[in-house]
Amino acid sequence: MVDIHNIELQKLNLLEKGFLDINIDITLDLFAEIEKLKREKNAIILAHYYQEPDIQDIADYIGDSLGLSQKAASTDADIIVFAGVHFMAETAKILNPNKKVLLPDLRAGCSLSDSAPPEKFKIFKDQHPDHLVISYINCSAGMKALSDIICTSSNAQKIVESLPIEQPIIFAPDKNLGAFINKKTGRNMLLWNGSCMVHEIFSEEKITKLKIRHPHALLIAHPECEESILALADYIGSTTGLLQFAETHPSKTFIVATESGILHQMQKNCPDKIFIPAPPNNQCACNDCPYMKLNTLEKLYLCMKYELPEITMDEELRIAAKKPIDRMLAISAQYGL
Repeated sequence: MVDIHNIELQKLNLLEKGFLDINIDITLDLFAEIEKLKREKNAIILAHYYQEPDIQDIADYIGDSLGLSQKAASTDADIIVFAGVHFMAETAKILNPNKKVLLPDLRAGCSLSDSAPPEKFKIFKDQHPDHLVISYINCSAGMKALSDIICTSSNAQKIVESLPIEQPIIFAPDKNLGAFINKKTGRNMLLWNGSCMVHEIFSEEKITKLKIRHPHALLIAHPECEESILALADYIGSTTGLLQFAETHPSKTFIVATESGILHQMQKNCPDKIFIPAPPNNQCACNDCPYMKLNTLEKLYLCMKYELPEITMDEELRIAAKKPIDRMLAISAQYGL
């Protein structure tokens, strides 16, 4: 006889550790079950554009880092299920200390966030005591606690321009976004040497050849890309910016230099247009973030059913990390972003 209670305990043990590779009943209609759990638990699913299509389709809100932060700050749900990566779920917890924040797979990290360990950044920061620190939201709670203002790719330029021109600034952790903002604003911010593994692998040579084969296609790129790729781009913007540009521009063909998950929304919103993922400098057919793709519909269902794994945080760290996020949200509101 099967010991159902023991099986449930084993599942809970795995879930608490963040490992959700558990077999579930293949006959379940996961879309229906997740919708049912949302109603029963007063839960909201927030998903990044880089998530797999099934997760985007079941989410209550899909957005980039700025939109997700704003939604996390304003939701009245009791449970926030964050279909994204760890720093995003952390941000939701920072803004919602009394809500339960869940992440389908705790292993969903971020190469850019990992490139800025707080203990090493603090040494760097202490060497420049007159500098104000602006950190891209793609960083850990520890990095946020060391920052004066958080930014996203959507609002980075406005946040930098809101500060006096004579104010020395450290920009972390993304050197490519920082260099792009320096060029746009005429600043000379000191850049931390971090980057995103996905946005660093686009091939300038392959993109150039692709543009020759598709002479009417526009190259649209995320500012986390390297400067050589941005120099080829017809438009540079955040994930939301890229989506809006593709929707409104009359061109029918676009080469997209960012994580390939965004193509799902582009194709849904513009079924009459063609979207080509920018080729990387390896043999992979597309550009997927391995961390983003750790989340699956099955893990999302298990996460909601058992309310694990949960994001928890030391209160002192949460308060310190919240201050620069609040400042970002205030500046964004001021500029209508």
